[in-house]
Amino acid sequence: MLQSIEYQKVMSDVVYVNLPGPQEPTPGMTGGELLHGFLTELHGTHNQEFKNIINLLCARWNVHYRDNRG
Repeated sequence: MLQSIEYQKVMSDVVYVNLPGPQEPTPGMTGGELLHGFLTELHGTHNQEFKNIINLLCARWNVHYRDNRG
């Protein structure tokens, strides 16, 4: 039997994390700057298993990395 109401969650917001980010935390950084550095460091991991987890979470939360270098 079909449900009377069907619900589909559609995310319309996209978050872009611009690369490169801050390399080290410094006094006076805003929360956004600290988060930017944190997310940039997660993205740069060399552990493939961890990178797969990060990519899965990014897809789930609609977060994309955008490389602005060169």
